[in-house]
This record gives sequence, structure tokens and C-alpha cells, in this order.
Amino acid sequence: MPAELPLEIVIVDDEVQIRRLLRLTLEPAGYRVRECETGAQGLSEVAMRRPDAVILDLSLPDLDGVEVLRRLRDWTRLPVLVLSVRRDEVDKIAALDAGADDYLTKPFGGGELLARLRAILRRVTPAEAAQTVRFGDIEVDFSKRSVTKKGEELHLTMKEYALLRLLLQNRGKVLTHGQLLREVWGLRHEQDTHYLRVHMANLRKKIGSSAESRFLRTESGIGYRFLDE
Repeated sequence: MPAELPLEIVIVDDEVQIRRLLRLTLEPAGYRVRECETGAQGLSEVAMRRPDAVILDLSLPDLDGVEVLRRLRDWTRLPVLVLSVRRDEVDKIAALDAGADDYLTKPFGGGELLARLRAILRRVTPAEAAQTVRFGDIEVDFSKRSVTKKGEELHLTMKEYALLRLLLQNRGKVLTHGQLLREVWGLRHEQDTHYLRVHMANLRKKIGSSAESRFLRTESGIGYRFLDE
């Protein structure tokens, strides 16, 4: 059976002890962890890494966490769990209105944090929780993040898988070069169309025969789409 890729979580918190505690909670549960200590670093890391979820503190040294949330929501809907010492209702409302998926106050229990994280991952990406997509001899299992051809694993890079997933999730829709670059590589790479061309060519090569490759359509001068036939 193809190996399952771990979900990646970006932690944005300026307290070293909290980041260490979160790492000790998340990694044994099977998550991959990235740490950031400022809002600016967190925004950059999310744009570059495209993680599966963010755990965000509100009291950061450079940006208020609510502002970080607003900036994230300008371009992504990835799950965000706010973890903060702020207990006032007004702070919780501000964070939720800015786009947080859930709010947990410090100190916290590891079991509750993991349960809330699982819940927002299910809620934000319900289609991926159990969906398997097949086309030609290819099978894509979103829950396992695996791609197989005739039962044999295809070794896709993270970028190749991300491109295929986006196209499958938007079947029939044209995704522009800018949309794909923004979603997979981040805001700073919207003009780097050569990245996209190279990775799409590699993805088509790995998928193989023209019978499968025909599903990945090039819209000349615009972008790409997945088209069922």
C-alpha cells in the first residue's frame, strides 16, 4: 500500500515553550510541524509551504493575530485554529469574524487540541475525507494522499500532487496560471509560469499514456483544467 503523507501544521506563536509543547503533542499524533515566532514569518511560511492547517497565537511581537488572519483570508481558506490566552468574548468574536475556524484558550489539554484540529480539518475539507477519484487507470485517494496507476504507486512530488488535487477538485473549470501558482507556490510566484509548465509536463509524464494525459487539458494562454470524458 502506498505510504500516506503526514498532514503538515504551521505553528505561529512567539513562546518557545508553547511551540515545544505543541510539537510534542502533534508529532506523536502523526502530524508534521513547522514553527514560526512572528506573524510575518508565519504568513511567509504558509504562502511557501501550503500546509494543511495553522495554529495561530493572537499576541505576536510584530502583528496582531487577527491581522494575520485577515491577511490569510485574502487568499486562502486553509483551516486556522486560534490558540490564545485571551479569554474575553470580544477577542473570540474578533478572531472568528476574521476567519478563524475554532478558538482554544491557553492553558489547553493535548487531547482537546487534537480533537479540535481533527474537527476543523474534516469541516473545511469534507470532500477529501473519504473521496477517491478515478480516471483511466489512475486512482487518487485524497484521504491517503496517494496516487496509483493500475494499483502501483506513482511517486509524485508535493507540487505535482497539489496541482493534480486542485485540478480534480475543480473538474471542468479552467484554473488560470495565476490561480494555480498562487495556490501551490504562494503569492510571490504568481508570475512564475515556467514553474507551472515544468511541473505540469512532469505530472503528465508520470501519469503516462495519452489515455490518462488527455484529461489534463491545456487552455492556451490561460491555464489548465481537468475534463472528464
